[in-house]
Amino acid sequence: MGEDSPTRLETAHGALELPIFLPDATRGVVRGVGADDLAAAGVEALVVNAFHLGFSPGTSAIRQIGGVHEFLGWRGPILTDSGGFQIYSLLGEGGASGSVRKDGFIYRSKERARKYNLTAEKSIRLQHELGADILVCLDHCTHPDESDEEQQRSVEHTVNWARAAKEEIGRLTEPSGSRALLFAVVQGGGSSDLRRQCAERLLEIGFDGYGFGGWPIHDDGRLRKEVQFVAELVGRRHPLWGLGIGSPDNVVEAFEAGYRLFDCALPTRDARAGRLYLSREEAPARRRQGTERRHFAYLYIGDEEHARSDAAISATCDCLACGRYSRAYLHHLFAIRDALSIRLATIHNLRFYVRLLEGLRARVRGGKKE
Repeated sequence: MGEDSPTRLETAHGALELPIFLPDATRGVVRGVGADDLAAAGVEALVVNAFHLGFSPGTSAIRQIGGVHEFLGWRGPILTDSGGFQIYSLLGEGGASGSVRKDGFIYRSKERARKYNLTAEKSIRLQHELGADILVCLDHCTHPDESDEEQQRSVEHTVNWARAAKEEIGRLTEPSGSRALLFAVVQGGGSSDLRRQCAERLLEIGFDGYGFGGWPIHDDGRLRKEVQFVAELVGRRHPLWGLGIGSPDNVVEAFEAGYRLFDCALPTRDARAGRLYLSREEAPARRRQGTERRHFAYLYIGDEEHARSDAAISATCDCLACGRYSRAYLHHLFAIRDALSIRLATIHNLRFYVRLLEGLRARVRGGKKE
């Protein structure tokens, strides 16, 4: 663990300075904002979901436009999630029927009569056809409470699917010799033995980066101990992706453990609900009391106290919303449910995350410790 973590990730659409937060554009859009808004907020890369885009509008439609970058109007790097977690969630929520098999998932949604078979190879083909810069191997996600037998099955599937994905991307790119980066996901639930087994086998196969798979967060919002353990297993030679690690406090804690890529729908979902981010120092004293948060506070723009406030959301933020509009105006927009409220709130929350990660980058460059 004495090695330094990577500080840069080279992709076909530009280099990514690490650490970095990637907003979730699951279905090809960060809800309420466009590519120019994202770029103006300092966002450098996006995460889309190959499973969802494969259904609608379909990879053939996206290829006809010129690939996922042209389709989204986005010039920076794009990471494609494989869709394994989404299928697992839909099956668990009763939104679909299906099962996990040796070669992948069998899936049938309530809206579509057609059966859908997502294998490790097909997932990689979908991501490759989209033209993404960072691809992710299909993995078998489990809940931490599931049996040891199911966790072992998850590890076997995850490792075998990752091996198949690497072989498939090699076949697809053999003529040119150039390919996108490929990340594998470490599963194993709450078992240290299985996490170790999964990580060691994936490291032996060899990938460009690795991610934490499964549930990283306890119900009370704390990071699970397995997050730290997986970072120790993988080591600091490889870029580590904290899938779904999203709150500012959890991002900082995972960064300190060695993670360098983060994605989550939390900041954009909070924005749509009128929960805007401030530094903890900017929060009123009554809001700082009795909270465990170290690196942020919420401003609830719907609160009546903001109805006549000429202050910006944040005095330290340089985003469009803070530079031009008052809290009173944002309060009004949310009250009348105008679409501009979501756009401005989303821009602000994403800018908060960009600035947070810029601060962590500065600590990496300067070797600073808290």
